[in-house]
Amino acid sequence: MTDSDPKGPPRFTRRALLRVGATTAAAAATVASGLLLLDRDTGLPRHDLVKVRDHRVALPAGGTQMAIVRGKSPTENVKRAVEALGGMGVFIRPGEKVVIKPNVGWNRLPEQAADTNPELVTAVVRMAFAAGASKVWVTDAPVNNADTCFDRSGIRAAVGAAGGTLVMPTANNFREAEIGGELLRVGDVLYPFVEADKVINLPIAKQHSLCGATLSMKNWYGMLGGHRVRLHQDIQKSIVELALMAKPTLSILDATRVLLANGPSGGSVDDVKQLDTIAASVDEVALDAFGATLLGKNPAELGYIAMAEKAMHGQADFRRLKLVEISA
Repeated sequence: MTDSDPKGPPRFTRRALLRVGATTAAAAATVASGLLLLDRDTGLPRHDLVKVRDHRVALPAGGTQMAIVRGKSPTENVKRAVEALGGMGVFIRPGEKVVIKPNVGWNRLPEQAADTNPELVTAVVRMAFAAGASKVWVTDAPVNNADTCFDRSGIRAAVGAAGGTLVMPTANNFREAEIGGELLRVGDVLYPFVEADKVINLPIAKQHSLCGATLSMKNWYGMLGGHRVRLHQDIQKSIVELALMAKPTLSILDATRVLLANGPSGGSVDDVKQLDTIAASVDEVALDAFGATLLGKNPAELGYIAMAEKAMHGQADFRRLKLVEISA
């Protein structure tokens, strides 16, 4: 199933809501206090921006905080990883709406390891429904042509096989949202991230020519529309700011195949290494630190990991978490 034009509030209503004759002095004072943003056309305060809620949940006291599973079956690996954290029922309650965010940035086949493994998408959608989700969206805003990316990666078929709803990055599927960062205060965000009760991050581990590695936190670039390439001017900081805005319920790192060079788009299977590994945690910083090691990197090489830890988003030393490792 695909959602192409969902019911919802109009995106551009602020001009009808603002009175042009109102004074801007009071508005400027309000903005100076850090409470509101100004409308670029009228100079008056913005009241119409949506916000992405905090989707995090607390794990059971004393429970596993991170699971690393190795085995030949991606489906079994992800099931075991989530079960080690307490099961999908810890993260999703009956009746909740869930959005799953794979990395579908590139027009590549699964063997080229530029996009999330479609088997994992099918498995996680089914797990969400089994936990009682009333709606499961899968979405991303690819760099290459979206239709081609979802088709060639196998993810369109994977979503359909599991009964999920694919949300394409068409203009009507974005909402103007407050990002709250210094680099990006307002941006267009795919609507499931605004409407969902829970968010599951499902990135793939791969090398990135600008930031060193695409892992969990970098995957949030794909929830944005517009000219997000401008964030590359300070990519380390932008990765952290987007992660602080998204605050996912659960992150599951796909390291079934990892792209070791020429990322993030790749292309040559000679750059791909089969690791048959899945890692899951509620701590994106720890997950990215582990993912860095799979790429042959010291986590300290990735500036955004230290920056995210400093911002109290997680633990860079993943070994300090209550960790379980499982091999088939």
